[in-house]
Amino acid sequence: MKQNKYDDNNFFESYGKMPRSIDGLNSAGEWYILRKMLPEFQGKNVLDLGCGYGWHCIYAKQQGAENVIGIDLSQKMIDKAKENSKDLAIDYKQMAIEDINFEPERFDVVFSSLAFHYLKELKTVFRKINQTLKKGGSFVFSMEHPVFTSRAEQDWFTDESENRLHWPIDNYQDESKRKSQFLGHKVTKYHRTLETIINTVIQSNFDIREISEPKPSEEILKKYPEMKDEMRRPIFIMISAIKK
Repeated sequence: MKQNKYDDNNFFESYGKMPRSIDGLNSAGEWYILRKMLPEFQGKNVLDLGCGYGWHCIYAKQQGAENVIGIDLSQKMIDKAKENSKDLAIDYKQMAIEDINFEPERFDVVFSSLAFHYLKELKTVFRKINQTLKKGGSFVFSMEHPVFTSRAEQDWFTDESENRLHWPIDNYQDESKRKSQFLGHKVTKYHRTLETIINTVIQSNFDIREISEPKPSEEILKKYPEMKDEMRRPIFIMISAIKK
């Protein structure tokens, strides 16, 4: 069964307290870079995989996208996305990413933000994405960085006074399931090496245009000084590619 933590009331309530949930994209530390990796949206058909609150769907529509579809496994996420974009013509569907089955060459852009580390199988999903993209179409995504996912604990080593000493990496080559804590709940994630992520994109008939391991902007650090330790190790990897 596919994981759907976001329809758990307590989990969803905790997620709603995160800065990116409250203030949208401008409070997402990686957005200032991710925005530059996105293609032009004017007149495009766009698919957002794991759309969450709908922030990226809204951005695409505001940038002139002709048609935008956002999918998410969570009904609570879909309801929230509809609420956030009630004045925009965006089509939301409750669906698992693994189950997408859109017609060939339907979309100009396929996008996904911080969802792929929850998927057991990347290769099949990436090939489906390639099939549903037009030739020359853009595939842009972010996911948790292998440096972040290597240990299930996903936490710093600290001293006796709880000062953060360093970020540990272990079992890096063990590409398998991780039972991690997120927002006080156990969630299942899948660790993959950087090599595997990049090669899966290439082997799925994409040309990689840009890779980023983003750090928070100075503006974000001023707004959320607690993010200062995000400068010490990457938490996300972002890739922009096009269909050959």
